[in-house]
Amino acid sequence: MTFKPLSRILVAAAMISALSAGGGATQQPGSAVAIVGATVFDATGSAPRVADVLIQDGRIAAVGTRLSIPAGATVIDGTGKALTPGFFDVHTHWTPNGTPFQTPAIATAYVQAGVTTVNDFHQPPESYAPRREWLAQLASPHVNLTARMSTPGGHGADWGDTNTTKWVNTPAAARLEVSRLVPYAPDLIKAFADGWRYGLSPDNTSMNLDTLSALVDEAHKNNLKVVTHTVTVARGKIAAQAKVDIIVHSLQDTHVDQEVIDLLKAAGTAYAPTLAVYEPVKPGQSPPEDLNNPRFLQSNAKFQYALRNVKALYDGGVLVALGTDAGMPGTPHGVATWREMELLVQAGLTPVETLMVATANSARAMGVLEDRGTIEVGKRADLVLIDGTPWANISDVRKTERVFIDGRQVVGPGVALPEANSLMTMAPAKAQVLIDDFEGAPGRTASGALRVQDTDGGMDRSVLISLVAPEAGGDNALRLAARMSVKDDPHTGVILPLSRGSIQPVDASAFQGLSFALRGDGGAYRVMIRTVGGWWQAEVKAGAKWTNFTVPFKDLAPSPGWRRAQTPWTGADLLEVQFGGGRPAGDNLWLEVDDVRFY
Repeated sequence: MTFKPLSRILVAAAMISALSAGGGATQQPGSAVAIVGATVFDATGSAPRVADVLIQDGRIAAVGTRLSIPAGATVIDGTGKALTPGFFDVHTHWTPNGTPFQTPAIATAYVQAGVTTVNDFHQPPESYAPRREWLAQLASPHVNLTARMSTPGGHGADWGDTNTTKWVNTPAAARLEVSRLVPYAPDLIKAFADGWRYGLSPDNTSMNLDTLSALVDEAHKNNLKVVTHTVTVARGKIAAQAKVDIIVHSLQDTHVDQEVIDLLKAAGTAYAPTLAVYEPVKPGQSPPEDLNNPRFLQSNAKFQYALRNVKALYDGGVLVALGTDAGMPGTPHGVATWREMELLVQAGLTPVETLMVATANSARAMGVLEDRGTIEVGKRADLVLIDGTPWANISDVRKTERVFIDGRQVVGPGVALPEANSLMTMAPAKAQVLIDDFEGAPGRTASGALRVQDTDGGMDRSVLISLVAPEAGGDNALRLAARMSVKDDPHTGVILPLSRGSIQPVDASAFQGLSFALRGDGGAYRVMIRTVGGWWQAEVKAGAKWTNFTVPFKDLAPSPGWRRAQTPWTGADLLEVQFGGGRPAGDNLWLEVDDVRFY
């Protein structure tokens, strides 16, 4: 598993590091950093002690008292403060959760919370390379990009396309899809192995033991760890039998028994209970007026199981790690990591045990303990300076004063970070005239980006088949055929990313609009453009004969609902073009597209 260094942009942003009370030198590029006089919780099992920590070249060079500090080093007075390793969150989804596009703000939320390593379970493999490039330009934790695998119609496959979540239901399919993921260099794999939907709806399909075992075995052959969405005791036993590396949810339908404890320990399977996402009444929320509401009663019952089970597993010798499911409703990025620690204490762990879970235990679960997770010589200098004593009062983790990643200060005096709703992106590339004429590499647009199918989410989804096929004159066109799901406003379509993974925007402000050729079933179709700030659209109708269309940018309107554009149209921050539409529930739709260009 590899991790990125901080980029020159981050280094420049973090260079000026003012001292706490008393003043002193500022951090210079390549200089050493000495944090002196802090009470060090090193997460090795030793008691907190007053010591100095010297950082050089992004690593911890020395830990002790009366260290020899090199000339020109930045000296930070840690007197009266706690110094801990950076925190982990092994279960996050870097989703805007209602806002258009805010990766910089998500990164900011984590580093401000002292979280220096996370697993992101939300991105399609096609986006990994450009996303890593973008993250390297931000004040960001180390982000492990996680490939997603589920069963057809299973949990995790009920939204997103099959490029984002691979669908498997046999051992052979699992091995094949793991091999197809390897070229994208994922950091690990998440298997949505359990289809139980918390009793709120009929179960989705679950992954059987043979398929999950084959997935894990093939991943391990490629040096990839596997984590699972597993939420029942019975399915926890299957996860352990398959030798998954971490269960990243609570077993919450009943009490864990000795069998599941023994199986998890024998398999070396760690456990990250994500209590923060299950808390029935989250911080800042009010309880329901009717406390006897069946849904609330069920939510509270499973949360009580979750609390008791993590304590039982910890006491039984199972390795517990920290994860939150942040990015899901009511579970904010960064803040949820603090809340998870508080809930672990509520479950019965001590503050010291909880700090171990958030640092060394999580590093061990991820297989990176030799690199980080403790404050020891030679390890990565991912550190948190806290104005408190979190080993006595876990809520003191909220008093983060400074954060260091790879030895560079990313939070604290003198460091500016993106604002909470920042829509900062990578610098845009210049848009090319041709978007797609369907004559190039299979499955890819003229820019080399992977085409993506888009359908409504949920357990009942519209079924779409899209393929490039020759026309009568020898030219290729894209064909779409769909059966609409039975729900309100079903829809389907195809997305033409303007850059790989839709990460880097393109500047099309020199053009006036889109041109393309369509033919279809005579109904209305939506032509949509996604920008950094949201979606814009126009409607066209196409019959059985090919028709050439032009859609001026000035005729585009903000899309309705959650996709509605939040920023004005500029033409300089375009990410995707989409063609599709909706039909009445259960009806069919067909459409052909060709020669999509800017004009």
